[in-house]
Amino acid sequence: MSFSALSPTALLRGARRPSWLSDPKVLRTEVLAGLVVALALIPEAISFSVIAGVDPAVGLFASFTMAVTIAIVGGRPAMISAATGAVALVIAPLNREHGFGHLVAAVVLAGALQIVLGALGIARLMRFVPRSVMVGFVNSLAILIFMAQVPEMTDVPWPVYPLIAAGLALTVLFPKVTRVVPAPLVSIVVLTVITVAAGIAVPTVGDRGELPSSLPVPGLPDVPFTLDTLWTVAPYALAMALVGLMESLMTAKLVDDITDTRSSRTRESVGQGVANIVTGLFGGMGGCAMIGQTMINVRVSGARTRLSTFLAGAFLMVLCVVFGPVVSDIPMAALVAVMVMVSVGTFDWHSVAPRTLRRMPAGEIAVMVVTVVCVVATHNLAVGVVVGSVTAMVVFARRVARFADVTAVTAPDGGSVVYRVTGELFFASSDDLVGRFRYAADPDRVVIDLSAAHIWDASSVAALDAVETKYARRGKTVEIVGLNEASARMHRTLSGELTGGR
Repeated sequence: MSFSALSPTALLRGARRPSWLSDPKVLRTEVLAGLVVALALIPEAISFSVIAGVDPAVGLFASFTMAVTIAIVGGRPAMISAATGAVALVIAPLNREHGFGHLVAAVVLAGALQIVLGALGIARLMRFVPRSVMVGFVNSLAILIFMAQVPEMTDVPWPVYPLIAAGLALTVLFPKVTRVVPAPLVSIVVLTVITVAAGIAVPTVGDRGELPSSLPVPGLPDVPFTLDTLWTVAPYALAMALVGLMESLMTAKLVDDITDTRSSRTRESVGQGVANIVTGLFGGMGGCAMIGQTMINVRVSGARTRLSTFLAGAFLMVLCVVFGPVVSDIPMAALVAVMVMVSVGTFDWHSVAPRTLRRMPAGEIAVMVVTVVCVVATHNLAVGVVVGSVTAMVVFARRVARFADVTAVTAPDGGSVVYRVTGELFFASSDDLVGRFRYAADPDRVVIDLSAAHIWDASSVAALDAVETKYARRGKTVEIVGLNEASARMHRTLSGELTGGR
């Protein structure tokens, strides 16, 4: 893997110099943000390793290679990718049943699938995720971040609580003094110095697992390269690819909104695949975008470039390999305080304000609540987004279906009747269309005026065919008029073909 893309010479050849090369303030912000994120990544990576059933070094290696690689090939600057709980949950059964070699093979295959899906344009599906799902996604994320800290605050020595309170106070108040140094970094350093100097016995990072003492070494997965292996790892690889892309693209969209910038989601999808292949070849457990750490990097620390992401991974390995004993002494209370503030800052409080809820349509609120409940219940952000999006589609279909209406006007001489159809005709609204006509009572000539309607799908054409058939059985003629160009084309193509003829 080459890091030349980050060298000053290569960057100066580009069309634009990165801001951190010419602005010392930006450089300082990116460096300090990367350091804060690296410190926060260590206990998270170890925890996810436990979930996946692998050695802590595997999660730390994955976080290192994911962050460094995605900084070069990813589409969303300043977004953090590393080992995640969602990926750990997916691959844990594979590791438990077939061993670590199959887990690594699944990570490499998942990366390849992500590249293929990215090239096919799966990122464009993000446009179908409505705002209510996005708000539910953000709020459920904040809840999960907070819930993840609860075990660190239960059944612990009493000094943990004042340390957490002090960490929260420092994180809130220090920015009022200066923003030159990120408040989370100050909080971590101060609390570590206090606990070490005073000899306070509280849970530390070192209690979560042993830190690696050397860099990862590349190599191929230790599995037989046969079709049986492929069939074994493929389902897990596909699940990991989809979950990873879902979380990464949702996180990218969130960062786009926070920074008022746009990023390439297709490049991000492909970049996630490349990062997972590299991670697998270095013996890591794979990963995707980390929303909590991304919020630390972007919202709390103010990072905006790829440098912070690269340095987060680089600092992670330096801290583990070179400063392992020092990092091991960091009290978990300091990191808990940081993550609690991240959860508070991530939650969209405006979305649950009474004034907002009074004005919001009931369907939008229901979609948001369904998304939050599904994510919190399953601890899987991808599940919540899928269920929330499906719920939003159902709510939208029911709402639009009610806009379709039929009114009848009989000619004065009683020889004909004109049915004026208004609204959008699709599977939800067309189902009711057939029952809106008076087949027996109408005169022999029936005109259906669709000038104020639009045909969207085959269900609507089938419904119109059914209406014509019912009138034809009674010896009455039907004329359909007013079709716009798109509706006429669909009706001309499908009419009479959906049931084998009228």
